[in-house]
Amino acid sequence: MTHSCPIRIYYQHTDAGGVVYHGAYLDFMEAGRSEWLRTLGFDVAALAQAGLVFVVHSLAIRYRKPGHLGDELQVCTACTSTSGARLALDQKIFRGDLLLAEAQVTLVCVTSTGFRPTPVPDAMKVALTARSRELNPPAAL
Repeated sequence: MTHSCPIRIYYQHTDAGGVVYHGAYLDFMEAGRSEWLRTLGFDVAALAQAGLVFVVHSLAIRYRKPGHLGDELQVCTACTSTSGARLALDQKIFRGDLLLAEAQVTLVCVTSTGFRPTPVPDAMKVALTARSRELNPPAAL
């Protein structure tokens, strides 16, 4: 399942030359992850109130092309695997068909009080599986 989230580039995202600052892409990806979870039925604020937080464990990013002031981008997020307390995601940022940046992100589900790893909620795993089946139905025999 791939989720797409629109992002507009504003002045605060850019350097003096109107080019997106490299760190802003991380903010865009965070927004994309939050909106992806929302489409699965999970609000990050509600999860935190319930005692669960997803933190970035690792991130590998590759910058391909620059974004510019005024651009409308799409942040695409796809879950590639779940295991215990971890979610592995692929995220890509596009301007039209042009890939600007891509990242592999590993999130860890932790308790909001002690920041101890805890399993990804079963309801979230079910939602991921159900959504994946909706988008990729089994082939007819």
